[in-house]
Amino acid sequence: MAGNAAVGILALQGDVSEHISAFESAIRNLGLSIPVIPVRRAEDIPHLIALAIPGGESTTIMRLIDQNGMRRPIQQFEGGIFATCAGMVVAARDLVNETRFTPLDLIDITVNRNAFGRQRESFEADIPFNGFDTPFHAVFIRAPVITRVGPDVTILAEIPQGIIAVKKGKKLILSFHPEISHDLRMHEYFLNEILTKN
Repeated sequence: MAGNAAVGILALQGDVSEHISAFESAIRNLGLSIPVIPVRRAEDIPHLIALAIPGGESTTIMRLIDQNGMRRPIQQFEGGIFATCAGMVVAARDLVNETRFTPLDLIDITVNRNAFGRQRESFEADIPFNGFDTPFHAVFIRAPVITRVGPDVTILAEIPQGIIAVKKGKKLILSFHPEISHDLRMHEYFLNEILTKN
């Protein structure tokens, strides 16, 4: 990995501090020396080795991305993308029944952002994850699910309601919140599989 490049956390809205803490811990666990920084300016993006798009409110996040001139820099970014919950919605190519904003089209997936309805806005589940020896305890908070994947997208985890984890190249897209599960394997997986081996 080059120079002083950092892992950036898109810090416009959402659970930014939790992602910073999780990535710092995962980096320490892996014996790496990479800073983790909040990102609020478009000019910071090209210098990163990875960018996390955290959970939050997807409409607000997209509005702030556009207001801050970050759409094109994120779309052109060649480092890793780690998108969770609302980040999955933002990263999608297509959305089900959503006309208020156009997502970033970072990966060829269609996402239903209201997959669980009001009666199950939040829940937790142990999810078998392709690449892990034991299930991952996933926290879902008004979570989206993927309803369609493109031919070059790898499915990593599913539940009855739909696909909840995919990857393509350096992009890892999750419908849940690994940063609050007290299990750092997802962040470590991203750093290992998505960054150091590509």
